[in-house]
Amino acid sequence: MAATKNRTDLPILTLFNLDPAWEPEASEAVVAQTAQLVTELRTLGHEVNDLAVSDPDLRTRLTAFDPTNTVVFNWCEELPGIPHSDSLVASVLEELGFAYTGADPAVLSLSWHKPLVKAVLEASGVPTPRWMLCSSPEVEAWDCYPAIVKPAYEHCSAGVDVEAVVMNDKELRDRIALVLETYGGQAMVEDFVDGREFHVSLWGNGETTMLPVAEMDFSAFDDLRDRLCTYDSKFTPGSTHYDGIQLKLPAPLSEPELQELARVSHSAYQAIGCRDYGRLDIRLRDETFYVLDVNPNADLSADSSMACAAELEGYSHGHMISRLVNLAATRHAVFGPEVS
Repeated sequence: MAATKNRTDLPILTLFNLDPAWEPEASEAVVAQTAQLVTELRTLGHEVNDLAVSDPDLRTRLTAFDPTNTVVFNWCEELPGIPHSDSLVASVLEELGFAYTGADPAVLSLSWHKPLVKAVLEASGVPTPRWMLCSSPEVEAWDCYPAIVKPAYEHCSAGVDVEAVVMNDKELRDRIALVLETYGGQAMVEDFVDGREFHVSLWGNGETTMLPVAEMDFSAFDDLRDRLCTYDSKFTPGSTHYDGIQLKLPAPLSEPELQELARVSHSAYQAIGCRDYGRLDIRLRDETFYVLDVNPNADLSADSSMACAAELEGYSHGHMISRLVNLAATRHAVFGPEVS
């Protein structure tokens, strides 16, 4: 399918974070990736500025830009030195009157709170694995194994490695104790769905579209503890899971399976309140698709599963971002009537 026709004359401010505490290699990679995207967007016809957020005073940095003549591509994951501050970034953008891509502050705050996300999904009838919240390792009411133990208020598979999958009461207690000691807060115990895993990217508002589904192929691993997307699988090149998990795109699914996956995905996307785009992590067991997580402002780097899925539909990385900017522009005071 060819890329949808979008306005390519919309002026864009690409907002990204560049933390002084990062290693030089990480900073250089972010700067290079942003420069490449800016070039792609300009090639399409957009007027583009970029702003590296390198300190917490975002409000002052944004005063150089006019919200009546700008759509913000919000690629800023957090303010330097302020963990979990993506919702604060969105709040500042709203206070200053900018239209911006992605979720609003309330949804971004919700996404950090895994128990609340689970409760919203359950209330909306979306299948999600059985779970329990723990403030202490002394657990007596859990009898479902294998299980997985996660920090209750983190993103990006933080705290998820092969030892997060537990097979009995002792392993469960030990892992909960480790999570509480390492991350504080609470631990979430969840039924470990040992099945096929899919990354489902959706975009749109009102009527949403499911992009080609990506499958995380665990066939290289015999031990069920290895059959999961760990922190290393996302961020540590050369690690066992980074190299061993293969991407299948599109995922081999029957038409009835695709229809059911789309139904579950759209329901979860709407229940959580995703806006413009999002990615869902979903597993299949016994003909049921279980939503593991909903990522309202998912990774949009050029090698992300969403970018790969969009490319399969005819969107280059630049075209994909332009499409998201067009979606955000429908909320712009000036451009909105022209792109809606």
